[in-house]
Amino acid sequence: MKKFLLIFLTYSILFLSNIVKSEDTDELVEIYLINQIDEQRGYCIDIKGYKLKAKVNRGIQAHTCYSYQKQIAVDQGFDRKKIMNNQFFLPGFNVCMEASSIAVPGKLFLKDCNLRDVQKFMLMNDGRISLVSNKKLCLTASQGEHRKGGGGSPVHLIRSLLLQLCSDKVMNYQKWNIRSDQ
Repeated sequence: MKKFLLIFLTYSILFLSNIVKSEDTDELVEIYLINQIDEQRGYCIDIKGYKLKAKVNRGIQAHTCYSYQKQIAVDQGFDRKKIMNNQFFLPGFNVCMEASSIAVPGKLFLKDCNLRDVQKFMLMNDGRISLVSNKKLCLTASQGEHRKGGGGSPVHLIRSLLLQLCSDKVMNYQKWNIRSDQ
């Protein structure tokens, strides 16, 4: 009887902790450029570096999406709920996307989350990502030639990210969407 009770209690604790854990864990999504441009696997917002070894102090880039590996990589995983609340939060590194300023051109960094205006971004209905405080600026992947990354087969491709004036002329570099690995 003691053995049965011990097994029951152990199972209950494990089962209940998984329920609580699943409710506390927000869904990870990757943010990808709708137009694949020159990369059939697509471009995603990515921390410079490699997965868990990524270096937040080096900033972000548009990098080959890792979703072709059937999961969202930690250095490309954003919290869906926070995106809907205008915060582009990477929980694997506990940092938020931040603009250097609310003027053009704007560089992008990763910083501790603080809800300042330079950290409030909005995924708009048309797919553009802009600063809440300046909707004329859009998150833009660099035009022109891509750079080659250090891994992947075929090799991963990289483009710089910056804030530029929103424009239909460069919409292929400014329209984004989110997806989960589900």
